[in-house]
Amino acid sequence: MSTFDYVEIPSDVIRLQSSPASDPVRPFTKISTSLPSCSSGPAAAAAASTTFSPTKSLSTLLLSTSFPASIPTSASPRKSGTALLSTRDPLSIPITTVNFRRFVARVGPVFWLQDRVEEVLMWRCGWKYTGVWIASYAFLCYFPRMVLLVPHAIIAAIMLSTYPSPSPSEPISTKNPPVPIAPPPSEGSVDWQANLQAIQNLMGAFSDAYDILSPLTPHLIHRSTHTSLVLTLTLLSFLLLLPVLPLIPLRLLFLVLGVSPFIWTHPFAQARVLPLLKAAVNGGIVKGGITTSKYASLKIKLRRWIDDDKLDDKHWGAEMQDVELWENERWASGPSLSSSFGTQDDLDAVGTGTWSKSHLRPADRAPWTRARDGWSGVGGEVSSNLTFSLAPGWAFVETEGWRPDALGSWISTASGPSSCSATGSGDPVCGADDNGWVYTNDVWADPRRIPLEAWKASGMTRRRRWVRRVYFNPALVESA
Repeated sequence: MSTFDYVEIPSDVIRLQSSPASDPVRPFTKISTSLPSCSSGPAAAAAASTTFSPTKSLSTLLLSTSFPASIPTSASPRKSGTALLSTRDPLSIPITTVNFRRFVARVGPVFWLQDRVEEVLMWRCGWKYTGVWIASYAFLCYFPRMVLLVPHAIIAAIMLSTYPSPSPSEPISTKNPPVPIAPPPSEGSVDWQANLQAIQNLMGAFSDAYDILSPLTPHLIHRSTHTSLVLTLTLLSFLLLLPVLPLIPLRLLFLVLGVSPFIWTHPFAQARVLPLLKAAVNGGIVKGGITTSKYASLKIKLRRWIDDDKLDDKHWGAEMQDVELWENERWASGPSLSSSFGTQDDLDAVGTGTWSKSHLRPADRAPWTRARDGWSGVGGEVSSNLTFSLAPGWAFVETEGWRPDALGSWISTASGPSSCSATGSGDPVCGADDNGWVYTNDVWADPRRIPLEAWKASGMTRRRRWVRRVYFNPALVESA
């Protein structure tokens, strides 16, 4: 039994009386009651810690912001006819709080293993350390039955690494008591915060990977027009691989597949090979007869293929056309905080300066024009958000936006084929840069893909062509 005493009235205070009475103040009484039984449930464990601190209240803050205000005490949003781990306990804030705190305190070994794997894969501990693991993997590929001994090797390595070695001054016959296992880090400690930081970064990495892979999902669940093609290629490759399976050297295959990530993550490949591949894809190199115009053409075809994949059924059955729009800018010398040049070579060619629509002169083209000659405006002025009116019944394709013409083939049509000579590498002089800009002199003539140094004194301009598809919808004509 336990006794709860009320606060006693101090002796130096003045008692207020509403009416005269012989005994106006009733003396307090002592109430005896039994202490509540200690419960081992999740709710009691969640309410065990009442001390407020920034680190200890962090998990509570995260959990409180993850649930809506009107969530019930317990619910089972996951419906399943069988007993599964995901539906073992009902959804409850106290249970979630307790399990989250326990998870943060005990997940440290998982992230320790993740760090060691990343060090080996990314060559963070030197080539000797990673080379030993590559040699071990190659040994397992050559003797695949040795994989059955890997668990034994792991257990033996753990036990040998933690074997207590006595000091030289300590006699061998002395037996020290076993060292107790360290408990999980307490909430708010440095190790606990390190685990919470690792969870935070892992959630971000998982979300990034999901965002990268999610666009491929429609091709597998019959939500895309290319699903039948993917299924056909899968079945065809399956049938073609069946007769050649006995001829495939599995040891060599697994060796190549296992060593390829190490080659890809090597510092030399990251510093030299990857930038070279990116430059090749972006049209930054011209070598071996493969010109930047061909790279730009491949990029346009790939982008159009992606746009076609996003089209709805109403777009495929309708008449479709392309509408054009031109963006015009003029260069002015002066300090530049940022550059909008397509490549670094373009920036070095003209020096310090800025490109802007505000630099256009009164007699120049408008910032946005719809005609190919760049002067006349069809259908009125174009607003800055690239919108204008279309003919009745026509509408923009909703699943795609404006695309810059990175090839610049419209210049050869406007200026004539003879004006677009080719360089020694095979690239036309009057093509567009990586961002689709075509550079001209002060009077919008002599189109080139890279501005000339002599244009700085007299002035220079540039144009970029934007393309977007439209489709004809008879319902829009009827509604009008």
